[in-house]
Amino acid sequence: MTIMLWAVLPYAAMLTFGLGLAWRYRHDKFGWTTRSSQLHDSALLRWGSPMFHFGLLFVLAGHVAGLLIPKTWTEAMGISENTYQLLAAGIGTIAGLATVAGLAILLSRRRLIRPIWRNTTRNDIVMYVALAATIAFGLIATVGGADGAGYDYRDNVSPWLRSLFTLNPRVELMEDVPFAFQAHVLIAFALLAFWPFTRLVHALSAPVGYVTRPYIVYRHRDKENARP
Repeated sequence: MTIMLWAVLPYAAMLTFGLGLAWRYRHDKFGWTTRSSQLHDSALLRWGSPMFHFGLLFVLAGHVAGLLIPKTWTEAMGISENTYQLLAAGIGTIAGLATVAGLAILLSRRRLIRPIWRNTTRNDIVMYVALAATIAFGLIATVGGADGAGYDYRDNVSPWLRSLFTLNPRVELMEDVPFAFQAHVLIAFALLAFWPFTRLVHALSAPVGYVTRPYIVYRHRDKENARP
């Protein structure tokens, strides 16, 4: 079971993610979108979307720093472990709460505004549940270490994740990891595998062509310009 959870499942999720993106790009380019619902409501979207997206960006940046940068590197830069834990927990908690608040606004908006709810698919619901569960367990784990004396995931989770990329998974490192961290990791990998088949693919798109796109000219249709 240990090998299945901490070696087979992560590799299967990453493979599904890569192949799923290739398939989606090849066969569903027109579906590569968020299916924007701004037409039905912009007031709640104006608050919820920035809170969720900017909060999530800070969360992801913290994950990259904590999981991919070894502890020895931060110590070599003069950052003590206690200082790192306090900064990571403090910033992570603020970013996590902003993400949760933004997601709560977006989910409430989707459920309470009838036209938006009618256009919500089962695929969307499963995606939102997985996303909310990933964020919830991550926030629980972060808040649990907010006093600087909590579990240090860089002793086990980080080396294990890095070992996946060297094709030598050290599955034994994950055996004694607290449940909140384990659940956070497993649900995150499940979400990663599901990602290419949801509206989340828009996160991997960049509006590069927008910069060089010609202006769209709008003309007012009044009596003088109206055709006979």
